[in-house]
Amino acid sequence: MKSGVIFENLNLGLHNADLEATVARLEQGKSYRDLSTIIICPTRGMIPDRVVQSWMGLIRPMNQKVIGPIFFRGYEVGEAYTMAIDFVLSNPELSTWKYILTIEEDNLPPPDGLLKLYESMDTYDVVGGLYWTKGEGGQPMIYGDPKVAPLNFIPQKPVADTVQPANGLGMGFNLFKIEMFKDERLRKPWFKTLQGVVPGEGPKLYTQDLYFFEDAGKLGYKFACDTRVKVGHLDPSTDVIW
Repeated sequence: MKSGVIFENLNLGLHNADLEATVARLEQGKSYRDLSTIIICPTRGMIPDRVVQSWMGLIRPMNQKVIGPIFFRGYEVGEAYTMAIDFVLSNPELSTWKYILTIEEDNLPPPDGLLKLYESMDTYDVVGGLYWTKGEGGQPMIYGDPKVAPLNFIPQKPVADTVQPANGLGMGFNLFKIEMFKDERLRKPWFKTLQGVVPGEGPKLYTQDLYFFEDAGKLGYKFACDTRVKVGHLDPSTDVIW
């Protein structure tokens, strides 16, 4: 402790000294609002220790309702996500909460990742962290530029430290507004893997995430990637994080 002379002073405290800046910080972080969140995770039942460690370090908002992860084990991933949403909506308590956070068993979010995702939820309906497909030629899971027509899901070049609009995202670390799933215009199942020929449409190869984002985007919902939230993508076979 530093030496010094203590005398009567206006001991306001740092946060009180610049109250306007402090209130602006609270507004940005939304910490004074209801941030109730359910964390869900599809799993095969074997989650690497490095992933578990990152989840344990995830900071949750102070004095807010956050539950999970709730695991859905052994199901096809699209089926698992649809089942998870149904589980939430059918629960009298959880169905009144604000958000669902999706995590996956090979993704490592940063400690402050969830807190940062909350910041953009006034503007977007889904906001995700930035992570990449595995391998040397990995691509960013920021799919499609909403300003470009026709609709596409081409991986976009990340814009550093910003909230970047997209047509679709991966599912490894996404915050969803629960209200989206109460919209009866969204067809069920919400998440579906397509591999085959759809009558009247031709060949369709869709992962469950882009299947959902295409449907929701057509209804006017908006999505973005917060590139400040850098999420690791673990290859358990090599122990390399991409």
